Amino acid sequence: QVQLMGSGGGSVQAGGSAKLSCVVSGYSGSSSCMGWFRQAPGKEREGVAFISQDKSTAYAESVQGRFSISEDNAKKTIYLQMDSLKSNDTAIYYCAARDGCTRAYIRSVPSPSPFTYWGQGTQVTVSS
Repeated sequence: QVQLMGSGGGSVQAGGSAKLSCVVSGYSGSSSCMGWFRQAPGKEREGVAFISQDKSTAYAESVQGRFSISEDNAKKTIYLQMDSLKSNDTAIYYCAARDGCTRAYIRSVPSPSPFTYWGQGTQVTVSS
């Protein structure tokens, strides 16, 4: 059974940093990729950051240069380091995984629907 367990959310002041983690178990996808999405109140879920099996990364324009996605294969964990946080980064953040990713695919900043496996979400609140 595939499980993704996200953690690390909380409250932070604008300009501060936070780091999210997502532990993956039971998953060994083919040409897989992992991603972080977020959903703010009243808005659709949107892609934030992605990493493919060959360690290529891609980011939404809104977080480029501020957020960094990484992966620790030994710990089966992906991370999202978030720096220079802004109030409009406030959202529930979800980690997700799917098979059949390519470098070109993640650079398109994918939509949520093709992703098969999801974590439970972790709230990040940025106060000004």
